Amino acid sequence: MSTLEEHVDVGVTIDRAWDSLHRVEDYSRFVAGVRDARTEGAGQTHLNVEAGGRTRELDAEVSDRTGERVMEWRTTGAPKLRGSFSLQPIDQGHTRVQARLEYDPDTVRETFGGPKGFAQATAIERLVRSDLEQFKEYAEQGR
Repeated sequence: MSTLEEHVDVGVTIDRAWDSLHRVEDYSRFVAGVRDARTEGAGQTHLNVEAGGRTRELDAEVSDRTGERVMEWRTTGAPKLRGSFSLQPIDQGHTRVQARLEYDPDTVRETFGGPKGFAQATAIERLVRSDLEQFKEYAEQGR
């Protein structure tokens, strides 16, 4: 298993960042490759994702540790992915969003295609970083 951690500082309150993170139907606005996302009941999310020229349907379980401002998620089928988003207040108007992704590089490559080895890790890191920057823009615009 490989682990990737990235963060971005967002110019909104922690409550606003938390609310933005929970608007699953808007994930296509800030997560690359997500074509459609919806909540399917308590703690269940369905994503239609396109990556590496392939389209996949992914289901995930999502749980919150609201008091700690941590959202954890894991896919319920293939590929096996898991991660979390942790929010920490910087000051009254700024929040740090920390993303953590755990994945098996071979499984990701088999499922979505793409490069191997270091090139794959670099590509995933760029993708997560870009998604966080897009989230920043999304949250700050107050959509």
